Amino acid sequence: MSQQDTGATWARAAILSVGFVALLWVVEVLDAVWSRDLDTYGVRPRDDDGLVGVALAPVLHAGWDHLSGNTVPVLVLAFLVLVGGTGRGLAATAIIWLVGGIGVWLTAPTYSIHLGASVLVFGWLVYLMVRGIFTRSAGEIILGMVLFLAYGGLLLGVLPGQPGVSWQGHLFGAVGGALAAYWVDRRARA
Repeated sequence: MSQQDTGATWARAAILSVGFVALLWVVEVLDAVWSRDLDTYGVRPRDDDGLVGVALAPVLHAGWDHLSGNTVPVLVLAFLVLVGGTGRGLAATAIIWLVGGIGVWLTAPTYSIHLGASVLVFGWLVYLMVRGIFTRSAGEIILGMVLFLAYGGLLLGVLPGQPGVSWQGHLFGAVGGALAAYWVDRRARA
């Protein structure tokens, strides 16, 4: 890959990452203006109408603190996923989004609502930590090890225990990340 191609890939990854975070903030502004009506479109487990949340939940947040807590990890991890290849990163994101949402819909407590980009954060983190195993890329293996050392403790969020936190979203986001690394990057290598 030429230096010009590398620069274009980095620029595209940065624009998409910042654009996605901007979308999250615009949605939260609209949610605040509409008095939290949008939050009802999160994943509602085993409710047919709650399936809409599979598509919408990662862009919805339960307030400014929730969104602020997800902003930096989304910026950093989305960029790192996309800089490895836009098509590959978007395919991985789609798998994480779908697996995370369906996993929550199937397993979370009835009459609850689950939302937030943390399903993507956990998925991207696991994806980045394990994709080097499937690509056999030394650089991606090293990145995975650095991310594990820096953020590995975050993975404890897949365990139940914190009231008001969707450990199911974290868990199935992480599962989606592992599946994405296996499927997307194994296919890319083949």
